[in-house]
Amino acid sequence: MQASTAAKCVAALLMGVLTALPRHVAAQSLRERLAQGRAAASHATALPEGARVERDIAYRPDPAQRMDVYLPPHAEHAPVIFMVHGGGWMFGDKDSSGVVDNKAAHWLPAGYIVMSIDYRLSPSANPLEQADDVARALAFAQSKASRWGADPARFVLIGHSAGAHLVSLLSADPGIATHQGARPWLGTVSLDSAAYDVVELMQSHHLRLYDRVFHADRDLWRAASPTLRLKRASIPMLLVCSSRRSDSCPQTDAFAAKAIALGGRATVLPVDKTHREINQQLGTPGGYTDAVDSFLRTIGLK
Repeated sequence: MQASTAAKCVAALLMGVLTALPRHVAAQSLRERLAQGRAAASHATALPEGARVERDIAYRPDPAQRMDVYLPPHAEHAPVIFMVHGGGWMFGDKDSSGVVDNKAAHWLPAGYIVMSIDYRLSPSANPLEQADDVARALAFAQSKASRWGADPARFVLIGHSAGAHLVSLLSADPGIATHQGARPWLGTVSLDSAAYDVVELMQSHHLRLYDRVFHADRDLWRAASPTLRLKRASIPMLLVCSSRRSDSCPQTDAFAAKAIALGGRATVLPVDKTHREINQQLGTPGGYTDAVDSFLRTIGLK
């Protein structure tokens, strides 16, 4: 079975289990299913000529707190694409094909370093603790930048789905990152989050997966809402949303409007792609990747 097909099957299985089984049964079996999912989804990325990868670098002691670093040949003061995978806060993997393949193929030849991280998953960690993990990984990567020929001041955060929520949360409130020792980064690309305002989300019709993650904890809803955490001008952000989803672009538009009203830079990019395609196709030739590259140029990268 191809790795990408296996990953889709695992995701479908997990979502079916989580919605069909009683809450306590789903919670008991989630760890085992996640472990099976990681084994099925993991694969060896085909790297451009001369590139290499360092895998499973520990940024903290938990086995889930690991990162992979994809390196172009002869990196020196290189910019960094810092990638945070999605998966409903409950599953996903740093080296699945949709997370890494096309991004590495596109940005490594352009001289970028691509870093892809794992973080603790629910129920072991809630979204706030996961945001702390992202911040810890960022701080670690910046502190070790010279080891890879990276420039610690030229990081760009990219996240998809739940990962998009996490990088947006750090961008809305950079204190989350600085508290963990991270330095400022140049910009953020959020790929199709529908969870900028978790309070609004939870009070509307929503997928049951959100109940598994955010529960009935209104304090968590507020604290995990990028829109509500945003209090001052933010770093530049490109906010991609799927025009095929009813919930993604409205939440994105509201977050961007608040960021702009506070004097920040936030550009919404609606694309006619599925949630999965927005992640998987970033890096493939075409207008979508061109638009992301254009954003990178606006923040001083080539």
